[in-house]
Amino acid sequence: MNQHSRSIGDLSHQVSVMLRRLLAMLTALIIFWCGLIPEVALAQIQTAPPSQRTQPSKTEIPPAPSSIQPYLDRVIKQLTEFRLENGMKFIVLERHQAPVVSFLTYADVGGVDEPDKKTGVAHFLEHLAFKGTTRIGTKDYKAEKPLLDRLEQLDAQIKTAKANGKKDEVVRLQAEFQQVESQAAKLVKPNEMGQIVEQAGGVGLNANTSTEATRYFYSFPANKLELWMSLESERFLTPVIRREFYKEKDVILEERRMRIENSPIGLMVEKFIDTAYKVHPYRRPVIGYDEDIRNLTPEDVQKFFNTHYVPSNIAIAIVGDVNPTEVKKLAQTYFGRFQAKPKAVAKILVEPQQKQTREVTLQLPSQPWYLEGYHRPAVTHPDDVIYEIIGSLLSNGRTSRLYKSLVEKQRLALNAQGFSGFPGDKYPNLMLFYALTAPGRTVDELALALRQEIDSLKTEPVAADELQRVKTQARAGLLRTLDSNTGMAQQLLEFEVKTGSWQNLFKQLDEIAAVTPADIQRVAKQTFTPENRTIGKLLSKQG
Repeated sequence: MNQHSRSIGDLSHQVSVMLRRLLAMLTALIIFWCGLIPEVALAQIQTAPPSQRTQPSKTEIPPAPSSIQPYLDRVIKQLTEFRLENGMKFIVLERHQAPVVSFLTYADVGGVDEPDKKTGVAHFLEHLAFKGTTRIGTKDYKAEKPLLDRLEQLDAQIKTAKANGKKDEVVRLQAEFQQVESQAAKLVKPNEMGQIVEQAGGVGLNANTSTEATRYFYSFPANKLELWMSLESERFLTPVIRREFYKEKDVILEERRMRIENSPIGLMVEKFIDTAYKVHPYRRPVIGYDEDIRNLTPEDVQKFFNTHYVPSNIAIAIVGDVNPTEVKKLAQTYFGRFQAKPKAVAKILVEPQQKQTREVTLQLPSQPWYLEGYHRPAVTHPDDVIYEIIGSLLSNGRTSRLYKSLVEKQRLALNAQGFSGFPGDKYPNLMLFYALTAPGRTVDELALALRQEIDSLKTEPVAADELQRVKTQARAGLLRTLDSNTGMAQQLLEFEVKTGSWQNLFKQLDEIAAVTPADIQRVAKQTFTPENRTIGKLLSKQG
């Protein structure tokens, strides 16, 4: 190979790597926005080569629909549920194949539940839930507490002095703040909870916050069930929310700068969702607005915790090598200590029906992107599974319509994807499509071609073999998720909390099988209309 050929090959490789990173960045950002995976995993998704990214576990999928029922019957027979007197719900699924247990604590609270001007408080609280308790994470809480009190006082005084233009007083107060914060830091045992978990053989200690839920999860060897009960109950019984509060605020502000303010596609997604929604809190970013994050106080977070982290608003799934009788006994001992309190009543504004196309355009130093979204009903709607099938038909992998048409045939896009449930699915949400424009092509060309593929679902019935292929993919994907203890725990709780029963998870397989070409055509006609459309264009700005 000559030098010129090598140069072309090197350039091609560099472009390929760059494109993979761009696509991974947007995918990770959207997942981050929806809160589907832990934030700490995002960097791994964005930077790891495809061969090193986490792959779903290899599961033997029953080859025929007739083999599903025994699988489901077995799962249902092995599942136990109970509710403590204080209202906390437990779902326990026995799986004795390996001596491990996965735990997931599901707080039915997220970004949509935040008060006005307090955006980001749910996510902030999730961070602080790892800082420890009055016993864990501190060398001497009696000595630490007055320092935390003083920090809160000084922060309020600094804000007042700034508002009154007293610069000298601000300097003096800030100097004292730094001194007190340094003293408090000396009493902290950083990440002590994580160290306890790791030393006991625990893995995967993490959490995520979405628009409508906050999830805390990790796995332990089966003989550490009581240790989990002790640790998890204590961190929500006696949390020290003020520990390293101001340090964590800086971490979250930097996270926002990295993912939104310094990211063209991050800004695009924020502007897009704000355009698609007018009153529903889905329009607000889960991480919060910069000004709101800066103004949050320990009192704000504590009040939010006291309001929403009540037993009747928390559900826990335990999946693995456990004895349900022992689980119930330990749950009563540890979580029974929580005082029963009334669950906060959600005051969510109903989004009015969209009556005309909305559009937002940004011009930033970036590859050109195109976004298109359509309002659709919540997860509890009978048509939910039809929307999922439509999403798969259009954008699930290289056999999907968008990839074959826009990427392979017309070469308008470097990639084209879409999915339902953005930015959440508990309430009416969006079916979102997004694509990265190919060099030399425009977002308008891409928009026209994408819309032709969408509109074809309204005019032409889907062929039986294509629909069957997508159904098989959907069924296999669901069963793969349920194969892992953590995946099963998450799905059980999602359906329990959002639809009223974990059993609806298993009805999904029957619902997938029942979807017809006529169903797809009907839903496409009522959804993919100009008046229900929101458009986002991220145009390239040179220099």
